[in-house]
Amino acid sequence: MQTGPDDELTIGEVSRRTGVSVSALHFYERRGLIASRRNGANQRRYPRHMLRRISLLIVAKRLGIPLGDVGRVFTGLPLDRAPTHEEWQGVSRTWKRHLEERRHAIERLERELTGCIGCGCLSMKACLLLNPDDALQGQGPGPVRLRVGEPPQENDRTAPLPR
Repeated sequence: MQTGPDDELTIGEVSRRTGVSVSALHFYERRGLIASRRNGANQRRYPRHMLRRISLLIVAKRLGIPLGDVGRVFTGLPLDRAPTHEEWQGVSRTWKRHLEERRHAIERLERELTGCIGCGCLSMKACLLLNPDDALQGQGPGPVRLRVGEPPQENDRTAPLPR
């Protein structure tokens, strides 16, 4: 069976083609990142051009780009038709700037980390990486480690810093 660019895909076909679960497709649709229409039987039908948007979502996820950032980039792309070459180029330029900013942030973190390891200080007062503005001083004397994302243990002074 021959398919054309205007053919619509079922949610199952989109899931198989992209490797994205049906529940994730529903989530992306609720967030306005992709769109479908309902047929007469109230079933979702996706335009074929949604495959490219979903592919970009997969790439963004692999790169650790938050969905909010993806959504901001996607605001310039139409949902009701396939984007033009110029529209894709605009998205590409935006992604490139975003990735350059992330690369610079990682390089800055690497320099700070190298300085922190190299300084050999035992005081957390000067450490910009683990103890910005000496925020941990209120948790008492002695060494304090910062474990981001882990729940603090009883009598543990390793709670994440306030933002």
